[in-house]
Amino acid sequence: MWICCNITGHLLVIFMNICMLSWEYPPRIVGGISRHCQGLARALAKMGHTVYLITLDFPGAPYYEEDEGVRVYRTAIELGHPNFIVWVLLFNHFMEKKVAMLSKQEKFEVIHAHDWLVAPASISSKHYLGAPLISTIHSTEVGRSRGLHNPDSYLIDGLEWWLTYESKRIIVISNSMRQEVREHFRLPDEKIDVIPNAIDSSKYEIRVDRDDVKRRFGIDSSERIVLFIGRLVPQKGVEYLIMATPKIIEKHPEARVVIVGNGWSKDYLLNLASSIGCQHKVLFLGFLSDQDLIELTLSSDVLVIPSIYEPFGIVALEGMAAGVPIVASNTGGLAEIIEHDKTGFLAYKENPDSIAYGVNKILSDPGYASWLVQNAKRKIREVYSWDAVARKTVETYEKALRE
Repeated sequence: MWICCNITGHLLVIFMNICMLSWEYPPRIVGGISRHCQGLARALAKMGHTVYLITLDFPGAPYYEEDEGVRVYRTAIELGHPNFIVWVLLFNHFMEKKVAMLSKQEKFEVIHAHDWLVAPASISSKHYLGAPLISTIHSTEVGRSRGLHNPDSYLIDGLEWWLTYESKRIIVISNSMRQEVREHFRLPDEKIDVIPNAIDSSKYEIRVDRDDVKRRFGIDSSERIVLFIGRLVPQKGVEYLIMATPKIIEKHPEARVVIVGNGWSKDYLLNLASSIGCQHKVLFLGFLSDQDLIELTLSSDVLVIPSIYEPFGIVALEGMAAGVPIVASNTGGLAEIIEHDKTGFLAYKENPDSIAYGVNKILSDPGYASWLVQNAKRKIREVYSWDAVARKTVETYEKALRE
């Protein structure tokens, strides 16, 4: 750690050794945490901090690599279990061992945990190393599951509370999450910092042959793509987009709803599309590589984010950066990112008619679609850069070190 004094005589940390823990990091991509950690860690490294990213092993990925200055350590998980929570508790043991081994060589100024899945390892490392723990709460179990309905949910909720209790400071990604975390876990407001997600917009600054991309995925060149990207789970609200499809194709028979992602709701969604007679207009592509996803996004006409619960919604930033007009649910972090009729269209939550209205409005009015895209790109440049997020995160680290 390098430190200096400011004009008031207070010590300021210039460069830190940061120990960051996340169960997912590319190429392991389950949700938004993976890309969030990569973007933040790279930006912190670019500022001159040394970031040690502790994560899980993944087939074909090295146990150690440097990713644009980030020191990535993938921990070998030596024991498995079919029960997800048991497996989580097992891999935390091995992550904890990895942190302890690294601490023999380096002194960590702060520990930064991402969500409940790394809570046990992060908390034990805090006590072992004597370093402050900062936690980013990306979502909550009570929000994802719309309540606590079984023993597993209660356990996860308990781990989330424990993580917030043990943390010196909490980072959340939207004001709606700040309210949710504060009220549910009964936290003091001054313990919580709101730092939004960000996006590396440069990866969307490429030219693609839209017809070639469509052909590659079995889409006719004359079809207009209404895109969904995300996990196929109830909180993402995919069923409401599918239920909106008949009203979309009634006005725009050239439209094709394209669903990217996997999840345990897939069979239900396939059956739903079939039951309302629009299976020929709904295409399920499953999981795509990053490059394929970028090219498909750039070839799309509308991006729909019909979430029921969305603490932030990084896919909204990706669509805005790609220049695709967005229809999103008026809920959670999405309602903070998107300004209705300026940077996107906000539809009523769980309302297929409202989704269809927004999609049809964009497909019918090129001037309106262009207006949304121009405003959205401007907002991405001004607000949602990883450099800005990294600077705010360092301010949170410094608060934790001073307290």
